[in-house]
Amino acid sequence: MKYACIDVGLKRVGVAICLQDDIVIPQNAIIRKNRNQAAREVDDFLSQWQIDGLVVGIPKGGSSSKEMQRRIEHFVSLLNFSKEIFYQDEHSSSKEAKEQMQGITKQKRDGRIDSIAAKIILERFLYRNL
Repeated sequence: MKYACIDVGLKRVGVAICLQDDIVIPQNAIIRKNRNQAAREVDDFLSQWQIDGLVVGIPKGGSSSKEMQRRIEHFVSLLNFSKEIFYQDEHSSSKEAKEQMQGITKQKRDGRIDSIAAKIILERFLYRNL
């Protein structure tokens, strides 16, 4: 089964895939101009890679996370993805991604950290569910 993961943010959507052998690979992030454009690009990505299951990072707990959770669920509702969708706690995934990137390259706002966060979220999902 081919899995993809998205880490939905207000400016970028981090993307990672797992095609076989539990090896998760971050992909180029999708830069959000608006939610409809970003949803179309996510749909194109999922179709192109023939993804069977989509894992979506979502904040769990805390009052400030409720609004972001609502936004993420709305974004997912815009997708034309008819296969299984799983929600996975994204707690500290961006912080962990930044730590992994330290010393490797200058941290730019190009989406690399967002896609590494998606990779971390997908690895957590796979570890707990497969």
